[in-house]
Amino acid sequence: MCVFIAQKHTPRERESTSKMASSLYLYLLVLVLGGALQASVDGHLSHEILARQKADRVKKLPGQPEVGFRQYAGYVTVNESHGRALFYWFFEATHKPHQKPLLLWLNGGPGCSSIGFGATEELGPFFPRKDGKLKFNPHTWNKATNLLFVESPVGVGFSYTNTSSDIDQLGDTITAKDSYLFLINWFKRFPQFKPHDFYIAGESYAGHYVPQLAEVIYDHNKHVSKKLHINLKGFLIGNALLDDDTDQRGMVSYAWDHAVISDRVFFDIKKACNFSVEPVTDECNFALGEYFAVYNIIDMYSLYAPTCEDDANSSTTSFVARQLPLIRGNVSPKIFSKFPAWRKRPTGYDPCASDYTEVYLNRPDVQAALHANVTNIPYPWTHCSNNISFWNDAPASILPIIKKLVDGGLRIWVFSGDTDGRIPVTSTRLTLRKLGLKTIQEWTPWYTSHEVGGWTIEYDGLTFVTVRGAGHEVPTFAPKQALQLIRHFLDNEKLPSKPI
Repeated sequence: MCVFIAQKHTPRERESTSKMASSLYLYLLVLVLGGALQASVDGHLSHEILARQKADRVKKLPGQPEVGFRQYAGYVTVNESHGRALFYWFFEATHKPHQKPLLLWLNGGPGCSSIGFGATEELGPFFPRKDGKLKFNPHTWNKATNLLFVESPVGVGFSYTNTSSDIDQLGDTITAKDSYLFLINWFKRFPQFKPHDFYIAGESYAGHYVPQLAEVIYDHNKHVSKKLHINLKGFLIGNALLDDDTDQRGMVSYAWDHAVISDRVFFDIKKACNFSVEPVTDECNFALGEYFAVYNIIDMYSLYAPTCEDDANSSTTSFVARQLPLIRGNVSPKIFSKFPAWRKRPTGYDPCASDYTEVYLNRPDVQAALHANVTNIPYPWTHCSNNISFWNDAPASILPIIKKLVDGGLRIWVFSGDTDGRIPVTSTRLTLRKLGLKTIQEWTPWYTSHEVGGWTIEYDGLTFVTVRGAGHEVPTFAPKQALQLIRHFLDNEKLPSKPI
């Protein structure tokens, strides 16, 4: 039993008591609202879903610095009968993840890992160091968005299949299908992110992957139930393979413009090669031999970047020399084979970064922390798969899909690092010209602080952006510009045309 005894108070005491009560009320209100907000994110999920998320939660990686955001990793099955599962790594946004969009990042190849390139060397929050520890990336994209990476297709990285014949069936079509099923099943595991605006981004051969996946989502959204609807708003692709003819013509022109090849080699290629016609002639293959030989001594993916001096025995060594016999032998029906001529590991500001990543991701303690390699795959993790030896389908041009999705109202940005020799800015400009889109804003510089970050042109339904001084992996070479780029894309804002 409680007994309350009334007491008399002076006006000043009553005022002080009132202020204390108001402060306490505001504190409790914030506490309650904060708890309610978190409950709206997590509390309404079933015990089964919460348990599955908990199983995928990555508490802390070996050598990881302390951070305030959550991360998850694990497998999502895309075909139960074949035992086909894709490995993912997900980082919640650093601030207000419940309010931020969700972005899926894809690397290309085909056959290269979005974990090895995108997550750990380009735009994720943690980069492996030479000493085996992780350093925090101050320009991580999860400052702007919830960030999801997946290794696709099966056979890449930690993703696997229990049906060996699946590897022989790989191509653009099955990759898009499996990626779509991955998203459907991932959203079942993380339903709190399903209402969020969803975007896809990627680079290189993801110039195929990203638009093709966007098209699958776009088409399915027209007839699927609300339960399976994906809130796709747009996509962003960089240094992207889009059209074989213009990609290849622009690539050779870029090498000549940047004094990589001689006049004789350039004009020999122009005379011998018609990039819009197949099969490739012996004369064209011979002319291209000298072209590729030059890129055996410099980095094709970033013309002015140093090479790794500690990399003498790595899989990047003599890349062009190893590919030349395949190209000359016409193993692939295309002169610049979709596989494996895209499998060189681009270098960055630290040209040995890829070596640190391979060492780190092959450590048993790291794999255990990531819930990776649960099937004990009989080969080491590599940036680009050595298991995929054939690619079944790859259209010569992705432009019909781009045009369809422009007409469908999706937000589409294309960006290009201007020191990349593999899919250079010249290729992308020639390619986009084929779309015949109306120009809304003419070619103009954009700024990062007081420096020119690059140039941009806005078409009706598509924006093209160059990134000054960046190679094939734009977030690696120009991290500040890349973070600014993704923020403006997600906010649907034009890049600043004046110093800021």
